[in-house]
Amino acid sequence: MPAIPATSVANLRDLGGLPLAGGHAVRPGLVLRSAQLDRLDPAEPVVAALGIRTVVDLRTETERADRPDRLPSGARGLVADVLADHLATSGLPPAARLKALLSDPALAEEHLGEGRVRAAFARTYRAFVSGESARAAYGTLLTELGAPGAGPLLFHCAAGKDRTGWAATVVLSLLGADEETVREEYLSVNTAVRQAFAPMIEGFTAQGGDPDLALDLIGVLPRYLDAALDEVAVRHGSMERYVREGLGVPDEVVERIRERLTVRAGRPVG
Repeated sequence: MPAIPATSVANLRDLGGLPLAGGHAVRPGLVLRSAQLDRLDPAEPVVAALGIRTVVDLRTETERADRPDRLPSGARGLVADVLADHLATSGLPPAARLKALLSDPALAEEHLGEGRVRAAFARTYRAFVSGESARAAYGTLLTELGAPGAGPLLFHCAAGKDRTGWAATVVLSLLGADEETVREEYLSVNTAVRQAFAPMIEGFTAQGGDPDLALDLIGVLPRYLDAALDEVAVRHGSMERYVREGLGVPDEVVERIRERLTVRAGRPVG
């Protein structure tokens, strides 16, 4: 799933075109994902051409204050803070403090060394499913996607990989993508994220930081996604019930999402 070649926003991707069950595909141009929009240039042609009407910001209050979004022309912004209650009980998790940790190898090793980084991400991914603020945030995203007359929508977090990756997994699963497609889409961000954080990784290792720890921090791993999927299975039994019971999204909204975002594969869009 190649990134859209925008220079002012990292990791920009259209879920459109991904294969779904029954010879269908995701309709292009309606649901996009990216990293934060603090450097976005609304006049950049590739960005302006997307016609984005809604931006759902999954970041924390601190992240939003430090790097406020610059919205595409004509777009409205919605806050859907995935980690608000998780932060209140466990402190800032690695999904929301990448740059701080990569700038301090000693801090990273103290908190996340010896494999603890993977366990920390697994806990955070489980919180994506079970946390109250996460359920409200992802419910907001799906409600917006299923709103009558909704236009192109973009959702993002900071690096566009964890909170955003789970959002894409939920949307694709609802639309009928198979497990291979969901996992391939989830892992496809690794190249772009590693490129974006390359200078910080080099600085981290130059200061004596563990390169494997850095890669676990800035990339996504199958086991991270597995943790969230297991949380869905344990708590709800299926993605459909997670969306209905956990996120509070009515069946009629799910049906509108499917109608809007699904197209026969190979069929002209217009």
